[in-house]
Amino acid sequence: MTLDEIRERIDTCDAEILRLLNERAQCAMAIAEIKRSDNVAFYVPEREKLILDRLREQNPGPLPPEAIKAIYREIISAVRALEKPVDVAFFGGKATFTHLAAMRVFGAHAEYHPMATVDDVFTEVERKRVDYGIVPVETSMGGGVSDTLDRFVVSDLKIVNEIMMHIKQFLLSNGPIESITKVYSKIQGFVQCRNWLKANLPHAKLIETSSTAEAARIASDEEGAAAIASELASEIYNIAILVPGIEDAAHNFTRFFVIGNQIAKPTGHDKTSLLCAIKDRPGALYTLLTPFSSRNLNLTRIESRPSQRKAWEYVFFIDLLGHVDEPAITDALEDVAMQCKELKVLGSYPHGELVE
Repeated sequence: MTLDEIRERIDTCDAEILRLLNERAQCAMAIAEIKRSDNVAFYVPEREKLILDRLREQNPGPLPPEAIKAIYREIISAVRALEKPVDVAFFGGKATFTHLAAMRVFGAHAEYHPMATVDDVFTEVERKRVDYGIVPVETSMGGGVSDTLDRFVVSDLKIVNEIMMHIKQFLLSNGPIESITKVYSKIQGFVQCRNWLKANLPHAKLIETSSTAEAARIASDEEGAAAIASELASEIYNIAILVPGIEDAAHNFTRFFVIGNQIAKPTGHDKTSLLCAIKDRPGALYTLLTPFSSRNLNLTRIESRPSQRKAWEYVFFIDLLGHVDEPAITDALEDVAMQCKELKVLGSYPHGELVE
């Protein structure tokens, strides 16, 4: 085929894609009318996961699976906006990693609302001023995010979805590296880049900020200053990338929760998160875990936190594979409840995949 013939073929494909996209949008708008009458949530993570999994299985190439996922994330986002614009609160400012995680979930067509604290995100969702919130819950380098875990103790919100994102840290500055005397970042940025900073900027003063985006904003206008932040922060705050990929560990990732007022339906590849306040007696933790072990249920995480209600009293956060509607988990939770002063199902949701 000649170049002109190939281009003509592309134009024909584009016209057919456009027709099918609008046909898909019309179907979604019809579904939206049903959802309104039945008072059903417009964001359905389990349905979106099934769509993306099916497309990945059916994809013949040459487009890689991640490209298909990115394309359809934006298609779903645009169509969802026709049904109902989704309002999403997230912790931090624009260009923070939480903002990036929110965009990975909801796409470019949601309405995003930055919040100064994790508590503010919970409050906005609880008071139904926004539909969903995005909060960090765990980092591979620093462990659990205490503000998020502590807020679940007193909140009735549910975990609707999760996303695990590969965190790539960038050294940003509008001056040469040899002129840097101070580095701004959120505490997690310093933790994740500790060895690189020690080796390359051992005498620089490390100054903690409320977010990596705020660090980039400050450093963009200050001589001799740098920031540890995202690539997107470089674009938004007009500050140059001096060194990309300064995180110490290649497996550096952060896990984020989508919080809302619904429990996702089973997909066959799910997680369940629990909060347990156990009775203070010898062997209490062993007794708590036995119902899971006896049913061959896989616990992927357990972490203790002060209960904030009584000195030296603790609650446990537990993640396990499976959905709360599965009989084995239902039976296990009945036994667990007998060992607890309090048992709260924080949510059952699609098992998140690591996003680059």
